[in-house]
Parts: sequence; C-alpha cells; structure tokens
Amino acid sequence: MQYRRHTQSDVPAIVQLFTSVFADAEGDAEGELIGRLAKDLFEQTDQRDLFNFVAASQGEIVGSIFFTRLTFQASGPVFLLAPVAVRTDKQGQGVGQALIRHGLQAVREQGVVAALTYGDPRFYTKVGFRGISEQTIAAPYELSQPEGWLGQSLAGTSLETLAGKCACVEAFREPDYW
Repeated sequence: MQYRRHTQSDVPAIVQLFTSVFADAEGDAEGELIGRLAKDLFEQTDQRDLFNFVAASQGEIVGSIFFTRLTFQASGPVFLLAPVAVRTDKQGQGVGQALIRHGLQAVREQGVVAALTYGDPRFYTKVGFRGISEQTIAAPYELSQPEGWLGQSLAGTSLETLAGKCACVEAFREPDYW
C-alpha cells in the first residue's frame, strides 16, 4: 500500500470513493452529501488550508482523508480531520488507521499543532484522538453527536489552549455536516 498526498488527476476518483463508501454505509443520500463535500473541499478551499492524502494499491485509490484548517482566536495551525473513506472491500484491514497516521505525521511536519475530528470515538481513539467537550474547545457548529468531538495535540501542548470561537473552511459551513 502506498500512502501519499493526492494529485490533481486523483480528484475524480477521490470524489467517487467518498460517494460510494458513504452510500454503501449509510444510503445513497449520505453518499451524495459526502461526495459533494469532497468535491467542494477541492474546489472551494485554498490550498494552504487543505491537505488530502490517499492510500493506493496497484495504482488504484482505496482510501482518502482530508485535513482542513480550523481557526481559533489564538493558536498555531489547527486542522480538522474529516471526512475519511476506505473502500468498502478494504475496510477492517488497517488501511484507514495507517492512512490517518501517515496524514497526522505529514501535517505535524508542516507545523500543525493540533488535529480535531468529528466521528466515531471507537475508531479515532485507535489513532490517538481523545474526547473533548464543546465547553473546552468550541466546534464550528452545534454538534448532533457531541461524543464524536475528538482531538489530539501534534506539538505536545495542551488542547485546552484552543480558546474562543472556532471557524471552519467554506465547504464545511453547512450544519448538516455537524
């Protein structure tokens, strides 16, 4: 398995991956929603505010993750890890965890001080994320499942230093994602 940053020629396959994985897991409407999010992230997000990594096997993309900038009043660079997709037939084989570890290391090397995510704690705690409360670190929007608000320091500092209002990139400014 090869883990790397995406190339422009990967974009259609990445959008299709997110659409199909989320449709398989949660139905066609969710697949369309998350596929559109992936497309919007590529089209609407400044490249300084976006990292995308893929897992490829024999030249075929089988996994992808996004990191997008979150802005707090006073902090170093903080990025949101979301969404994450691994092709349905490759799930449960460690591809997602390896891809996330690769991505976290790569963004750490770019000076990112913390990563937050919003997802299943049973999965994300396996790659170093811990639950955080919205009272400690504000989410950009009201969370429908607050137990899924997770974070980890990438610089050895306390996450509690992420104070004040949080803002996300344009593509995530839809309450349906939260």
